[in-house]
Amino acid sequence: MYTEVFSGYMGSCDDYGSSRAVILGAPMDQTVSFRSGARHGPRQIRSVSEVLEEYSPRLDRDLADIRYYDAGDVLVVPGMVDENLERIANTAGRILGDGKLMILLGGEHLVTLPAIKSAASCYPGLAVIHFDAHADLRDRYMGQSLSHATVMRRATEIVGPENLFQFGIRSGTREEFAFARSSVNFHSTVDAGDVARAAERLKGKPVYVSLDIDVLDPAYAPGTGTPESGGCSPGQLFEALEALSGLKVVGFDLVEVCPPYDQSERTAILAAKLVRESLLIFSGEEVK
Repeated sequence: MYTEVFSGYMGSCDDYGSSRAVILGAPMDQTVSFRSGARHGPRQIRSVSEVLEEYSPRLDRDLADIRYYDAGDVLVVPGMVDENLERIANTAGRILGDGKLMILLGGEHLVTLPAIKSAASCYPGLAVIHFDAHADLRDRYMGQSLSHATVMRRATEIVGPENLFQFGIRSGTREEFAFARSSVNFHSTVDAGDVARAAERLKGKPVYVSLDIDVLDPAYAPGTGTPESGGCSPGQLFEALEALSGLKVVGFDLVEVCPPYDQSERTAILAAKLVRESLLIFSGEEVK
């Protein structure tokens, strides 16, 4: 694996083989269109995780109940987008191929694409659940087909648009919204009832969950590269993730935490808590 180990996420063990889940960082932000710095997200999420308890009163579960390994970060080469995506795909492929639940920390949203590509190779029939403020459905952005603004359009080419479920989308071009409304399973808000209905449709299927921190209103998560007002609250997002309990989730990512714009660290702390809840929710079903 192309990894460099930093201080691990709280409670992680040192045995990959016996672990149910594996945390992997992808510190890349080479195609961001507004504020850069998301490459520092994985390190910061790990660093602030120590402020949290391992017990979740909401779920009545404890991280001590599961074994998970922090594999560190994929080594990213400055300026080499294709090379970095390949490195992420190779490392993610090994983790997913070993039947582990993968928790990927970004980094910009483009890091999701190689993870989805690897997950689809390991798990035919993959569906993608996407929480975001932005549709990310442009075919090209500034002439480029690979961008954090095109990542979900590229994902539809892998899993099929009918297998993409989007929640919280409140920003995009007219063309993106037209494509979303006609071709994917599109929701402009984060509503636990809508998520639960999607989960019912996806029972038995392998699922990859991608969470852009900017799905939250910037009042709660200001430390992100492209903040968009009118988002959901943390409580709404936690309820939505709980609605996915019982699905065969094979991978989860949390992207676009941007520490240079998070002076209070509240975005990173919220992200670390989302990682905790996701580990507890998604590790309950054996991935096979």
